[in-house]
Amino acid sequence: MILEGGCHCGAVRYKVEGEPVHAALCHCSDCRRSAGAPTVAWAAYEADNFAVTAGEARVYNGSGRSMRHFCATCGSGLWFVNEDFLPGLVDIQVATLDDPEQVPPGAHVQTAERIGWMRTISELPEFERFPGG
Repeated sequence: MILEGGCHCGAVRYKVEGEPVHAALCHCSDCRRSAGAPTVAWAAYEADNFAVTAGEARVYNGSGRSMRHFCATCGSGLWFVNEDFLPGLVDIQVATLDDPEQVPPGAHVQTAERIGWMRTISELPEFERFPGG
């Protein structure tokens, strides 16, 4: 399977081939702060199966060898590399895929850092569109 994705503005594009090594929702504070979201969906692929097809991502070194790649134009987080923690892998932010439905998460990780209200998030009312509009 070949999947493509990119940032919000389209300046940076990538493709990945094959099946993910793992896919998960991460609850760690580093991911939360980086994305400005309560959790981030990640899918890790062998680095040899990943290629940037357009543009050039900027890199932020969060700590040690944690390299977060993002678009310098629109700010979209795109992928993460850490050779100490995930050697030989590129961890893609699933929501940046053109078809994120293709890579469902298989687990929640770093739940020790989960925001408390995320435990009951599925109990909230749901609306197909913004309510009242």
